[in-house]
Amino acid sequence: MEENLSLENIISSCRANVIDILEAGAIGHPGGSLSILETLVALYYEIARTDPKQPKWEERDRIILSKAHACEAMYAVLGEKGFFPKEKFKEFLYFDSMLQGHTEICTPGVEYSGGSLGQGISFACGLAYSAKLKKKKYKIFCILGDGECHEGEVWEAAMFASHYKLDNLYVIVDYNHYCTLGDVDEIMNLKPLDEKWKSFGWETIYENNGNKIGSLINDFRKLEKISGKPKCIIANTIKNNGVPIWEKEHIHMTSGEKLFDGIKESRRLLKNE
Repeated sequence: MEENLSLENIISSCRANVIDILEAGAIGHPGGSLSILETLVALYYEIARTDPKQPKWEERDRIILSKAHACEAMYAVLGEKGFFPKEKFKEFLYFDSMLQGHTEICTPGVEYSGGSLGQGISFACGLAYSAKLKKKKYKIFCILGDGECHEGEVWEAAMFASHYKLDNLYVIVDYNHYCTLGDVDEIMNLKPLDEKWKSFGWETIYENNGNKIGSLINDFRKLEKISGKPKCIIANTIKNNGVPIWEKEHIHMTSGEKLFDGIKESRRLLKNE
């Protein structure tokens, strides 16, 4: 219980970091960033082996953010963990800054330069397959957006991972139900998403409480015991989690008055926690 309380404090701090980053850039992607904070904190603080002092440590686990526009969340957690000073948040989107609008490998702790959606899982498959060939023990974790599951490349990669029994690969689908164009299931119905992943040969858990870090950690622990197949968590999450004014409108990317109204509300709520 005390451990979970400590992790909740870290999540709150990381949420404040996201808000600071958005304010510095005056534009950004709050929706998909705030929906994956618990996933990232679970990975960096409980599940994955990483070393902020040695970001390129050979035996580290690799964390791939396929939905790279949610970079604010990745930067928030990496800064909190000590991969780089939090003062760098002020340089978000600056020319020649290490913190750009999509994740890039120039940032300490970032493994994947993203942009075009749907490609991160293929990259993750390559890392996982390479690790198998080299007989390495590290794991690959790939955070995938639900909107990315509209891409055919995702399912090609899913077949590849199952065929080669990549049990060192974990995919976490951020099922926040909205992408830049609207409701993901109205655009192209993904349901039943968990059954689709299972049918592709993945050990799959549908986590209804995708913004509950304790539930996510339990899911990872269960999947660690499975061998011979890749693993997937469908994390049912809330877009813009923790900022009601943005939650209501399912904000994807925003700037101007709407951005700063949300920043103001978020800071008020964080102050009262």
